[in-house]
Amino acid sequence: MIRKIALVTLLFFVLSVATAFSAPAPTAKQPQPGTQLNTSAVSAVLMDENGTVLFQKDPHKRLPPASVTKIMTLLLAVEAVEQGRINLADEVNASENAWRQGGSQIWLEPGERMTVKDLLSAVAVVSANDAAVALMEHIYGSEPAAVEAMNQRAETLGLANTHFNNVNGLPTTEHYMSAYDAALIGREAVMHPLYMDMCGIKETWLRDGKNWLVNTNKLLWWYKGGDGLKTGWTEEAKYCFVGTAKRDGLRLIAAVFATPEPRSHLRESMKLLDWGFANFSAVPIVTQGTVVERLKVNKGVDKEIQLVAAEDLNLIIGKGQNKNLQKKIIAESTVNAPVAEGQKCGELIVLQDGKEMGKVDLLAEKSIEKAGLIRIFQDMLTNMFNLSR
Repeated sequence: MIRKIALVTLLFFVLSVATAFSAPAPTAKQPQPGTQLNTSAVSAVLMDENGTVLFQKDPHKRLPPASVTKIMTLLLAVEAVEQGRINLADEVNASENAWRQGGSQIWLEPGERMTVKDLLSAVAVVSANDAAVALMEHIYGSEPAAVEAMNQRAETLGLANTHFNNVNGLPTTEHYMSAYDAALIGREAVMHPLYMDMCGIKETWLRDGKNWLVNTNKLLWWYKGGDGLKTGWTEEAKYCFVGTAKRDGLRLIAAVFATPEPRSHLRESMKLLDWGFANFSAVPIVTQGTVVERLKVNKGVDKEIQLVAAEDLNLIIGKGQNKNLQKKIIAESTVNAPVAEGQKCGELIVLQDGKEMGKVDLLAEKSIEKAGLIRIFQDMLTNMFNLSR
């Protein structure tokens, strides 16, 4: 039975790939800087890596997301790997529930064993509904428990217009997302290297070379800098996509929901991304771990602590508008020991004409213990001696 299915699967993907590579990529006419951007999507958002919305059209409208749902499924699975709860080499037993899923699938059989890595790639590359269920059942014990975890994660991300009823996006009641929320999930996703590795796979093989999988996200081939994230389609949802691309240090995230015809979700996403790259640029301010400031330490075994940037800070600014930028450090002149490594001791704020454009926390580079009484007394005497000279 599996051999017959494998042959059908192979033929299906060969036809899909032939279609994908023989047909030209949809062209997206690039709007000129300063012009109004229009899209056929019912709802759309273009967001930068800092979460700033550069373009929006009815961004908070609750709509069926189809397989765009799986951007959250993949996020939880990747976080489970990062947290050590599961390993990529773990084998997963496919349940009958996973086998019963319709739509896009890799035709898992009940009891079939597949690694976490293969299931992750099946979800990311061909949006396999059965693989999504099998993976989440493995992590959470059941699909309902996984759905609850997805909704909890949505709350932590501040998603006001998202609710999940399953892990794969097949049509059901009270299952919706907004384009804005989807872009926020995408913004979180791009911070995880494993996530981007999975979404960036153009093609791969399963079952020892029996099944060929080709990514449904054609921007990996068609769009310069395109490296994710997730396509979706059902009759109810129409065509949906959350895509991302990075050029010259600028990462943009586009989310389009309910575009009308095949490939329109890809075309409209490229249109948004083109507009973003034409009109905005990334201005690097500081990289993670760079020493920004030094503070004196009171009553510590060391007298000084270096403060480093907690993360990269890149400002996304309209092209030609990067003048009059100023850096301002907000921190006390001294800090009292003990100091913990990673302790927040200040902020670096970037201003333009008095308006805050971005900021990053400044953290203690290392731990500094509190000095003993003898050491404190010696320091006091030293300071008194220096003052009297």
